[in-house]
Amino acid sequence: MSTPKSERTRAAIRDAAMASFRQRGFDATTIRLLADELGMSVGSAYYHFPSKSHLIQELYIQVQADHRAAAAPLLAQETKLAPRLRAFLHTGLDQLEPFGDHASEFALAALAPGSDASPLSPESSTARESVIALLRETVEGSADRLPAEVAQLAPEALYRIYLALTLAWVQDTSPGRARTRRLIDNGTRLLAVALPALKLPPVRRAILPLLADVAELGE
Repeated sequence: MSTPKSERTRAAIRDAAMASFRQRGFDATTIRLLADELGMSVGSAYYHFPSKSHLIQELYIQVQADHRAAAAPLLAQETKLAPRLRAFLHTGLDQLEPFGDHASEFALAALAPGSDASPLSPESSTARESVIALLRETVEGSADRLPAEVAQLAPEALYRIYLALTLAWVQDTSPGRARTRRLIDNGTRLLAVALPALKLPPVRRAILPLLADVAELGE
């Protein structure tokens, strides 16, 4: 059973890990390093976080919480789907910026086959469900009413597109990662133009299988 002391110890390790991930990156952050910094035994640190994978999940959850906090006021101001999605994407990347110097390390860990650090792994379900829920709010809170079948598939499909965008962000060497930001702006601008076409049955029939395939990627 958790005790106040145990909770404080866990929080201290977690906070130290978040700071280390920002400053040192994924590779250099170890349980032993955190234990030494906090002046506790390695065994005690492992008791609370049995592996670095557990710390990565804490990082994902924190990033998603910060993403929601940053996106919420912008979503409250927008009624159209394209600017709402643009706000979601930009604020999502904003939360990654503090880790930008070590982004490739996190990407390699996440892309390793069978990695617990993959955003699509069972271990990452809490953070993943959080961001998909925010995407669902982004879509359902729009004044642009999507066909029901499209609206149902959109959050899962958009989540996979968002993951692909973060990989583009990792590889972006332009100043301020401007190319990735421009991709968001141009892509959502195209979405605004294309949305009315979804009301046409032939277009809807063509896009639904594609959305379904994208939504299932990684499963």
